[in-house]
Amino acid sequence: MEDMQQFVAMLESRGARKIRHPGGDLLAHLTRVAHLLESWGADGDLCVAGLCHACYGTDEFGVDLFDSARRDELTLVIGHRAEALVYVYAACDRKHVFPQLGRQNPVEFRDRFTDTTRLMPTADLNRFMELTAANELDLVRHNTEFKEQHGHGLLDLFTRTRKLLSAAAWRDCQELLET
Repeated sequence: MEDMQQFVAMLESRGARKIRHPGGDLLAHLTRVAHLLESWGADGDLCVAGLCHACYGTDEFGVDLFDSARRDELTLVIGHRAEALVYVYAACDRKHVFPQLGRQNPVEFRDRFTDTTRLMPTADLNRFMELTAANELDLVRHNTEFKEQHGHGLLDLFTRTRKLLSAAAWRDCQELLET
């Protein structure tokens, strides 16, 4: 991935290596997610989004490295397309969005930062699910307790959304979650 060292240095300067995370430290987790996406054949913007997916925190991980109200700061570093993916991932109100996934189309996306809703285009949904799978599978690989608590729910989610995942992502979901 081009510019990976530059992006890792940026995350490190924001304290990502010092932040505890269920997958070890946050920087290690972010780096593994980006590499997993790359191994699945994801494009550069999605890989960069994987590396930066927690920059605004997430619905379930409340630590942020950048202020979501000042998106231009991250956009300047990683570009508009990658930042837009990071924002969607971070802004997702999972309690609202996840039950819809694989059950209805279109999916109504709720932004947890602005409390607004919009319909999510299928192309965005594919990229969102690929990033979600990479994130969750990294946690499953590196945290036994996480797998025990969430493995069955994740298998259900990824089975429902199989059509939205790449073949490589689905293969890893099966390998890691069906045991």
